[in-house]
Amino acid sequence: MNYLVIGGSSGIGRAIVNQLSEEGHSIVVCSRESKGVEQLPGVSWHPLNIEDESPAFPVVDQPLHGLVYAAGSINLKPFKMLKPDEFYRDWNVNVQGAIKTLHQYHKSLQAAGQSTVLLFSTVAAQTGMPFHTSIAAAKGALEGLTRSLAAEWAPAIRVNCIAPSLTDTPLASRLLSSDEKIQAARDRHPLKSIGDASKFVPISLHLLDPQNWITGQVLHIDGGLSTLKI
Repeated sequence: MNYLVIGGSSGIGRAIVNQLSEEGHSIVVCSRESKGVEQLPGVSWHPLNIEDESPAFPVVDQPLHGLVYAAGSINLKPFKMLKPDEFYRDWNVNVQGAIKTLHQYHKSLQAAGQSTVLLFSTVAAQTGMPFHTSIAAAKGALEGLTRSLAAEWAPAIRVNCIAPSLTDTPLASRLLSSDEKIQAARDRHPLKSIGDASKFVPISLHLLDPQNWITGQVLHIDGGLSTLKI
């Protein structure tokens, strides 16, 4: 099958690409840096800055069975210290970038007959957390996009979203830069651990499977943080 992964050279996106490659699929990866992803079997890499006004999307001639939008940002500050441009950047990366990507590849997804879109939100979109106003606002919009598109594009294209809690990826490295920060992050979660990219691969691959019966869902993979208080 054919897949496109935006932000597939590191973090959760890279973990998904690794597994798709191992299973023998054909994957187009778009990201700012390749980080060696093009060396994986079945993978072609294209440089892409999703923040550009007109991103240089690669042409995909074959039907797309799945599209993963794993680009994201983390910008945690008190509201009074956030400038309007910072809100705009989080919106541009997390929402507008997804919209541009889906516009670009809608016909390719339709051509597959049955296909799926996978987006990524955050636990902070539905669980109020201090210093998360910018990213929570953007990801909250992405969750609305997920549900609306799932309704509009059914039954041929399924659209789902995963909402992680803090995950040990390069994007979150400054939040986990010491043993003390790591332990504090673990203690905040009911499962007393933080996520790593590998934990999102099984559910992501299940959502990308054209045979599943799931659409319009925002799945909270967050160590229990969004629903449990213990």
